[in-house]
Amino acid sequence: MIRRSALPQGHPDIAASLNNLAEFYRTKGRYGEAELLYQEALTIFRTLPHGHPGIATNLNNLALLYANQGRDKEAESLYQEALEIQRNALPPDHPDIANPLNNLAALYVNQGRYLEAIPLMKRAWEIFRGSLGDEHPDTKKMATNYTSLVKKAGSSLQK
Repeated sequence: MIRRSALPQGHPDIAASLNNLAEFYRTKGRYGEAELLYQEALTIFRTLPHGHPGIATNLNNLALLYANQGRDKEAESLYQEALEIQRNALPPDHPDIANPLNNLAALYVNQGRYLEAIPLMKRAWEIFRGSLGDEHPDTKKMATNYTSLVKKAGSSLQK
């Protein structure tokens, strides 16, 4: 990696590159390689001030990996930490807050925890609507997901 030779050891740009490469590996199902890179990136990011956006992004991505692997408890903990960092560092309607909200909601949906997922997904949808507008594809997708979730929750309560 060029950044490793061009930048000092522990530079945040190296961590960002590691995180991006890990994300590529995660999407290709190369989970072992992805986890090592996420962990290395996190080690670098954790040397930065608490609340640095790179920490939250890295935690969110590592949580996605764990969720893909069925490591739900670890994923949930990381999503919650990422969300806490974003909430403390950003305005309440910032779109970066919507990502961990949505991902945590999706984890809860996969676990059948619909009532816990609903307020999280609703908040993510509200953030998307406010920042991207109703016609943006991400907002429309979130609206569809939220509507589907509410229906699932209603069906599960009737059983």
